[in-house]
Amino acid sequence: MNRTVTSAWSTDTERWAAVTQRDSHADGAFFYGVKTTGVFCRPSCASRLPRRENVDFFATPDAARNAGYRDCKRCQPGGLPRELEIVKRACAALDADPQQRLTLAQLSDAVHVSPFHLQRLFKRVVGVSPRQYQAAQRGAALRDALQRGAGVTRATVDAGFGSPSRMYESAPAELGMAPSAYRRKGAGLTVYYACAPTSLGFVLVGATAKGICKIGFGDDAAAITGELRGDFANAELVEDAGRLAPFIAQIEAYLHGTRQRFDLPLDIAATAFRQRVWDALQRIPYGETRTYSEIAEEVGSPRAVRAVGSACASNPVALAIPCHRVLQKSGSLAGYRWGLPRKAALLKVEAQPALTTTADLDNAA
Repeated sequence: MNRTVTSAWSTDTERWAAVTQRDSHADGAFFYGVKTTGVFCRPSCASRLPRRENVDFFATPDAARNAGYRDCKRCQPGGLPRELEIVKRACAALDADPQQRLTLAQLSDAVHVSPFHLQRLFKRVVGVSPRQYQAAQRGAALRDALQRGAGVTRATVDAGFGSPSRMYESAPAELGMAPSAYRRKGAGLTVYYACAPTSLGFVLVGATAKGICKIGFGDDAAAITGELRGDFANAELVEDAGRLAPFIAQIEAYLHGTRQRFDLPLDIAATAFRQRVWDALQRIPYGETRTYSEIAEEVGSPRAVRAVGSACASNPVALAIPCHRVLQKSGSLAGYRWGLPRKAALLKVEAQPALTTTADLDNAA
């Protein structure tokens, strides 16, 4: 059965026309399989044109393989040789002048593909859109300029922000704090923290005035406190068990199976792609798991499986963003920045029949 393909080639008639014309703009938008040969190809494949009645269309290479077709050796539909070259050229155009802001139309003209195809291809290969890529590059340029000691105004110009107001609107999401605070390497930022023993070892919770910025586990309280100091280099760290006691109580209840959700205001910064991954992780229901591939599909970047793994590994707030619920395709636990035994223990707690929750106790009262 043909797979539905949503794109500029939304009907079989349009897709067949693209195949007969060997339209390279359609590459990546869909694939076609030939029943008589058992092979599937890109629309631009130079192989002999098959009869229409022998053709099936598919949205992805995996869909074609699942239907029993194998990759064409001529056009290599499962690989990314041509696509990678297009994306490399697009990245080079974006990197050439950090002060220049290219529109999608300008970028597509530079690499000679349609805007629709470039947007789809760029997100699939890089994991973010061209616009998000440019924003991340400007953020990196801003960080570099501030670290070199440049003033905020000069750093704004060097990073390619159109105006100081535009920079102040977007920079906190990239830097995690105001540019002036970043220039001082966190000096002036106050982080309150507390450690407590749990069934998974020591837990550390750190918070700014805006919300939780760190939840981590470790075997030694001093070690995880040292990690916090490394994360917030010159910030003022204040140990305050009383301030953080309600949050630690939520974690304790969670580890004992009496709480399934957290009520924790978060103060964390991420790139656009990582934020999409973290949002997807927070949508995984309690007691369920997903694979890295499934998360990559959900955020619209099916090929960015490694990037999803990296986003999970960079998660600063254990449990609040449940990266422990992500597994390999085989079902194995894979990595977990706070140790695989803790990951296994968390999944075991969540797999057990629900105990009386905090919400149930409140309702009963």
